[in-house]
Amino acid sequence: MTNDPRPPPAAAHAFVTSLDAPELDDDDAHHLHRVLRLRDGELVTIADGKGRWRTCRVVRGLLDVDGPIHTTRRLEPAITVAFAVTKGDRPEWTVQKLTELGVDRIVPVLADRSVVLWDDRRAARGVQRLRVIARSAAMQSRRTWLPCVDDAASSTEMARRFADIVLAHPGGSVASLERPAIAVGPEGGWSPAELERAVGTLDLGANTLRAETAAVAAGVLLTALRAGMVEGIPSKNA
Repeated sequence: MTNDPRPPPAAAHAFVTSLDAPELDDDDAHHLHRVLRLRDGELVTIADGKGRWRTCRVVRGLLDVDGPIHTTRRLEPAITVAFAVTKGDRPEWTVQKLTELGVDRIVPVLADRSVVLWDDRRAARGVQRLRVIARSAAMQSRRTWLPCVDDAASSTEMARRFADIVLAHPGGSVASLERPAIAVGPEGGWSPAELERAVGTLDLGANTLRAETAAVAAGVLLTALRAGMVEGIPSKNA
């Protein structure tokens, strides 16, 4: 077993239960063979969702292992973005983009001012759908670690699960990896009670953002800081 930062370019990337005897589930097999139309000999990378991956070749519609198992180190600190559930398919779009960015944990939140209200059954169904979206986005973005999509939580439950989570709110502090967990509220903002309970707030900029845009902005800030992409760049407006 060797250590490598990321899989090489390949025709496709998929998640499997076993790296030693890889088998695609029905949906992934359909996508690779019917949608992408992979041909014999093409390179495919597979991962177990826990950082381990290897290369394969397509042989008569099956995956034939074609290299050693590698392990991708998990980046630290782990980044969490919680977001208030919004209408329509916007939560799915939010989860897709946060996954592509490399966010480690995603938490759907039912805030005090949320327009969308999920009962237990709808919450379970909605979160299951979001997990499917996250898995698909992780395949597309060639992740080897699958993100955790938490069960839906009220803002009170969220605060209990994540003691150091900060709320995105105008006038707050700047982003920092000292607190790598950010929660984004609904279109109407956080309630006074939610702000009072918060351990801190974070300002996402001067413009008013849609809820899903704010969640992605939070993910961009934290993942860029973790990657060192914005370190040492002075603000022209300071």
